[in-house]
Parts: sequence; structure tokens; C-alpha cells
Amino acid sequence: MDELNILKKENCPEFVIKHSIAVYKKAMEISTNFNEVNLDLVRQGALLHDVGRSVTHGIEHAVEGAKIAKRYGYPIEVQNIIERHIGAGISLEESKELPIPTKSYIPQTLEEKIVVHSDNLLHGDKPVDIDFVAKKWEKRMENPKENIERLKKLNKELIEDFEE
Repeated sequence: MDELNILKKENCPEFVIKHSIAVYKKAMEISTNFNEVNLDLVRQGALLHDVGRSVTHGIEHAVEGAKIAKRYGYPIEVQNIIERHIGAGISLEESKELPIPTKSYIPQTLEEKIVVHSDNLLHGDKPVDIDFVAKKWEKRMENPKENIERLKKLNKELIEDFEE
């Protein structure tokens, strides 16, 4: 996998590489719920979603990661997956309060949603449930309500609607 070589070349820590592999596996699992999903985009985006952690571990890692992907010639679709993978997305209004360019980082495509939610459902490389994520966000975020609502909406769209 070329993406793993990129993570190593960019000096991503080993725990980031392990996490990225776990996100990839979770994303492939979620992808089985859908007929019309570009598995190449999901694979590339999942494996590279945290490549920006080679530069910073702050929220800016998503923007930095998209720049790195662009430098390696990845298409805009992969760059968007990386840039929009924070939390359950960041709204235009929320971005104004953060050290990132002001714009919407809400996942738009199915592939973006699958990668962002796969990332949410892992703590390191260990699976967690939606309640764990919501509690973590309540402790970390100033106003988590909107983010938790987006998280629950993603979970319903990508997972709950297929459980029966």
C-alpha cells in the first residue's frame, strides 16, 4: 500500500499508522452497507486521514494533511476526505473560532462520511461505541451539542439504518 509508505516517509508516529490502519479496516466494514461507494477513495482517505499529524497534533492536522496529499498528487476527493475528517465535521461558524481557514468542513460525500465516522468509532486502534464518543466530546468541547447531533446523524445514516 502506497499510503503506508507515505505515512512512514512523512514521519508519522507508529501509533498514528496503527490508528490509520484500524480506520481503514472500519471504513471497509462500513462500506459494505452501500453499493455505490468508491472503495479506492475510502482506502486512500482512511489511510491518509491523519498524515497531517506528521506536522501537528492540533486540529490543523486535517488542513496540513490535505496539503500533503495534494503534494503527492492525490485527487481533490481524497484531499477533501482528509480535510473534513475532524469530529463529525466542522461548520463554517465553528471554524471561525478555530486556528484553521474559515470555511465549512462538513463531510459531503459518502466516502467522506464513512472515513470521518470510522475515525470517530476508534480510540487509537480500539473500537468504541457512539456513547463513548459523545461523552468524550462533552468533556473536550465548549459547545458539543451540534457536534454530537451530527455524530448521531452520521451513525444513523451509515450504521443504524442497516442493523435489523
